Amino acid sequence: MAQKKYQPPPRTAMEVYEMLPEGTLAEVINNVLYMSPAPTFERQRILAALFTHLNVHISENDLGECVFSPVDVYLGHNNAVQPDIVFIAKENLSIVRDGKVKGPPDLVVEVLSGNKKHDLQLKKQLYEANGVKEYFIVNPADKEVISYYSDGRKFLLQESKKGKIRSKLLRKTVAF
Repeated sequence: MAQKKYQPPPRTAMEVYEMLPEGTLAEVINNVLYMSPAPTFERQRILAALFTHLNVHISENDLGECVFSPVDVYLGHNNAVQPDIVFIAKENLSIVRDGKVKGPPDLVVEVLSGNKKHDLQLKKQLYEANGVKEYFIVNPADKEVISYYSDGRKFLLQESKKGKIRSKLLRKTVAF
C-alpha cells in the first residue's frame, strides 16, 4: 500500500489564499486574509458599464490589456488582491505571468461593496506603496468617484465628477 505524503497545514494567510478554489472572493493584505460576499446587482451593473467603456477605448487605441475581477494581483510577498478592473499598459504586460498579475497594474478601479474601509484605506495604501499610477474608487450608492493619480511617490487626489471616471493615463472620460 502506497503511503500518503504528509502535507503540512498552511502557516500564512498567503498559503491559505493559494489553496482556495478558483473564483473565491478573497484577498490578502499585509498577510491578513479577507473574504467577501457576492456583490450586489447594482454594483455589478456599474462595473460592467465601466469595464465595457474602458476596454473599448483601450482596445481601439492598442494601449494594453484591461480585465475585470476576479484576477489575482500580487504586490509583494504578503499581498494578493482582486481589483474590480485592472489596466496594464502594453509596455508593462511582462508583469502578467502564469495567468496572474505579478506587480502593480497601471490603473485600478474598485467599486465599493460591504467593507468600505478595505478599499478606502488598506487598498489605497497598498496601491500607492506599490506604484499603481491611477486608482479610482466608485460608490455605487450615489455614483460618487474618488480619483487618485501618482506623482511617482504618492497619490494625489484629482478632481472627479459624479458618475464619471476621468483617466489622465488613458486620456479618457467614462460615464456610467
